[in-house]
Amino acid sequence: MRFAAAFVYHGEMATDSRFVPFAYGFRPFFLLAGLYAVIAIAGWVWIFATGRVPSAALPPFLWHGHEMLFGFIGAAIAGFLLTAVPSWTGTRGFAGAPLVALTILWLAGRVAFAAAGALPPLWLAVCELSFLPLLAFLIGRTLLRTRNRNFPMLIIIAVLWAIDAWFLYAIANGELALASRALRVGIDLVVLLITVIGGRIVPNFTASALRQRGIEATIRSRPPVERVTIGSMVLMVLIDLVAPWHWAAWVVAGIAAIAQAVRMSGWRSLRTLSDPIVWVLHAAYAWLPIGLALKAVNLAGGAAWAAHWQHALTIGAAATMILAVTTRASLGHTGRPLVVARSIAVAYLLLLLAALVRVFGPAVMPDYLVTIEAAALLWIAAFGIYVVVYTPILTRPRVDQRPG
Repeated sequence: MRFAAAFVYHGEMATDSRFVPFAYGFRPFFLLAGLYAVIAIAGWVWIFATGRVPSAALPPFLWHGHEMLFGFIGAAIAGFLLTAVPSWTGTRGFAGAPLVALTILWLAGRVAFAAAGALPPLWLAVCELSFLPLLAFLIGRTLLRTRNRNFPMLIIIAVLWAIDAWFLYAIANGELALASRALRVGIDLVVLLITVIGGRIVPNFTASALRQRGIEATIRSRPPVERVTIGSMVLMVLIDLVAPWHWAAWVVAGIAAIAQAVRMSGWRSLRTLSDPIVWVLHAAYAWLPIGLALKAVNLAGGAAWAAHWQHALTIGAAATMILAVTTRASLGHTGRPLVVARSIAVAYLLLLLAALVRVFGPAVMPDYLVTIEAAALLWIAAFGIYVVVYTPILTRPRVDQRPG
């Protein structure tokens, strides 16, 4: 009965100081996201340099893409939703036994992909595909019971799960192009999620920060721009699903880039430059119009300098937004002031520099491996700083002695 009760909330584990790392949803997954960001990229550089792969059926670039999408980004999404859903619904948070179980399933997927060559495809699929259904179950009961407007998040999780299954099916059948398309659509879905969630939190957090500094600034939100922005991003997902090389792909990407830039123009980004915890949100979101514009240029004319647009969306937008949200939410949900340490501001800059090097470096640096290694070292430094600074925050009790 106690374990069953834990799946509703947390049982006795969350109130025991020994289980602080599982006292709230953001704690284990924000820490795992940071740790895996370091481990997976270090592993990727080693694989890229040596040519050794976890499985002969899994080319290095597909392993890298999958683990960054479903490992690193998957952990961050889980931490965000497990923390946001209680706030959205006014209910108790997720902790204790269900959080431990969810963490184990995420780890099982990472271990399975590291040992993919030694596992039958069925076992690889079981280990990898168990995580998202439990996440959906945990947050779904709360969202549906409270009839919360954010219940479409369950659709996002379901589609991500289907993309993961699609990827595993393609790998098992040796259809590498199909597996690559699955990852492309998965990235599109993450970018759509950033568009929707980022479109809420960036202007809201900006307005709050400016008010606290006594600055009167109107944050503009224009409904027609909002509709075009989100609509074009949804259309991009659908086009990449069925015809990623069709001329419509670059047209929609170009429209989306313009819409994103116009949307962001009303957010008073330049007013935030003195506050790292706010400007990093704007810096992350700015990579959306940049990445989409690069995609449009590359698909339309084959410009080599725009060929790495996917990394503009993944490192620039997704990873930087993850670092921005995890550093902010971890402070707020542990009772700390929303002021990041100087070292974290440095981490923000290092990650943004990693994006610049990875996206534009190949066009100016003659050695592609050097570009990969330079971007990887900047990435590892950024998330290494995050892990060092935030491990105590994520594994120790709240400073205000409240539960969670």
